[in-house]
Amino acid sequence: MGTAEHYHPSLRIVIDGNQVPVPANIGVDPATGAMSAVHTHEGDGTIHIEADSVGEQFTLGQLFTQWGVALSSQQIGGVQADADSEVEVTSNGVKFAGDPADLVLEPDQEIVLSVN
Repeated sequence: MGTAEHYHPSLRIVIDGNQVPVPANIGVDPATGAMSAVHTHEGDGTIHIEADSVGEQFTLGQLFTQWGVALSSQQIGGVQADADSEVEVTSNGVKFAGDPADLVLEPDQEIVLSVN
């Protein structure tokens, strides 16, 4: 965990119209309290970025890897998109084309992941 840059994107996950909570303490070692640069504290979807140097880039995929939840254009955790759908990602209301794991996290960003 660094102090050179500190910002907070937010994440909302919606599966079939139902919001799925983003848990607290993703990226936090329960034994020591040590935190990775990408982590959560609360269960409200706020992602904390605390970087060692200014300009480091972090992705949504890094958060999901630490969470232990699969993320791709066809899957969020155990939920697979069917033949007629895909995982949709928006960043500040704009659709992101590509693998959601590649979405770069930014200050004050509003991210919505959904499968309908």
